[in-house]
Amino acid sequence: MDKVVATALEAVADVPNGATLAVGGFGLSGVPNVLIEALYERGVGGLGVVSNNCGAMESGLAVLLSAGRIARVTGSYIGANKEFARQYLAGELEVEMIPQGTLAERLRAGGAGIPAFYTPAGVGTQVADGGLPWRYDGSGGVALASPPKEVREFDGTEYVLERGIRTDFALVRAAKGDRHGNLVFSRSTRNFNPLAAMAGRVTIAEVEELVEPGGIDPDAVHLPGIFVQRVVALTPEQAAAKMIEKRTVSG
Repeated sequence: MDKVVATALEAVADVPNGATLAVGGFGLSGVPNVLIEALYERGVGGLGVVSNNCGAMESGLAVLLSAGRIARVTGSYIGANKEFARQYLAGELEVEMIPQGTLAERLRAGGAGIPAFYTPAGVGTQVADGGLPWRYDGSGGVALASPPKEVREFDGTEYVLERGIRTDFALVRAAKGDRHGNLVFSRSTRNFNPLAAMAGRVTIAEVEELVEPGGIDPDAVHLPGIFVQRVVALTPEQAAAKMIEKRTVSG
């Protein structure tokens, strides 16, 4: 099946207001910027986003966040995104913060058809006990807090029950992909992109290099095409547009 779609706008044409999205990327690495820009152009809003972070340096999900298009974020890291922090503290944005490894496993579990799993991460904290601020009231008070989760003991160790995550759509970026949707990710872009792709009911991948079926060694495939419904081939300019979050030098 040829899953290639001509343009990013066409690929996201059926994403409605209020949709939930799993979005790949780690910092500025592997972020599906072209698909995010297409959503911005369409004017889609009220989105529920699941992603490690919510964009940085006015790129990635920060484009939608700054435009007020995101209603809820499930993630692990606010970092230096001042607008993310401002909206959260002002009560404009609902935020569920999750330990990073738990977020990764919740996405993977959802994609694998596993409804829930137990993990020791967060036991004895508000992650398990509840009370984490999901939404502030704008005056410093908590308008909505996380509920307590089930904790169970196995072999003398306590574990907290975490739910798998499924979303309406997933947006990911791959270094290479074929027309059947088989994808290859480069280095740290492999952190969250395959997991986000698994979690989406409809997964859209932008690829830096599109090859014909058979052009990827089966042993090199990081994500099989069964998880991908649409593929958008980037132009050379789009593929080369990669930002650096923090430049460092050594002497």
